[in-house]
Amino acid sequence: MERFIDPKAKVGEGTEIGYFTVVGAGAIIGSGCEIGNSVVIHGGTIIGDRVRIDDNTVVGKLPMKAAMSATTDGSSVPGAVIGDECLIGACAVIYAGCELGRHVLVADLASVRENVTVGDYTIVGRGVTVENHCTIGRRCKLESESYITAYSKLGDRVFVAPGVATSNDNYIGRTEERFKHFKGVIVEKGGRIGVGAVILPGKTVGADAVVAAGSVLTRNAPARKIVLGSPAKPVRDVPDDQLLENQGWDD
Repeated sequence: MERFIDPKAKVGEGTEIGYFTVVGAGAIIGSGCEIGNSVVIHGGTIIGDRVRIDDNTVVGKLPMKAAMSATTDGSSVPGAVIGDECLIGACAVIYAGCELGRHVLVADLASVRENVTVGDYTIVGRGVTVENHCTIGRRCKLESESYITAYSKLGDRVFVAPGVATSNDNYIGRTEERFKHFKGVIVEKGGRIGVGAVILPGKTVGADAVVAAGSVLTRNAPARKIVLGSPAKPVRDVPDDQLLENQGWDD
């Protein structure tokens, strides 16, 4: 069998589908798409026009709820939605209940969980994990191997450098009390986080703020300030020429 396309799936004109790919019932694939080899597109997935999905990727994977899971509710979720002209790399996993805007790039080996929205033109880099119940804005850059914890919210034009780690559990997996207090991180519009920084649960990186490389953010980073150290503290203002308002961008 070269490929399997369920009779209840719809495939648009000019779309090419590789060897050993499976397209489930009710899936809709737009026109002019390039679907690689050994791709699995689960039923109910909606894929826009001119989307490229590389080999061995899974789109529309159903969530799994472990007996001890604290953030996965196990309820049913709708099919994944992939916007026009998205690029999805090899061995990526896009869960059901995830919605990608237009021109989003999800690189090789990345994972984007259920109940996540990703805005137009955002880059989700190689090996990035975006956990469930997250909102990612437009034109963000989440660089290789960064980790976005569940219940986080990132505004537009946010930059997250490689190896950044975020957390949502101040109780570090102990006591029943923790279930009442899960809270992800917030990065407001234009916030930037340097390589290897750690952002603790519930902390906010203000608009146009910078968390320096290797820092540990234990309190909110004020807007337009550079914070540095462990624990991170404000050290100076972000230079005027680096502020979003001075980049000449329309959005």
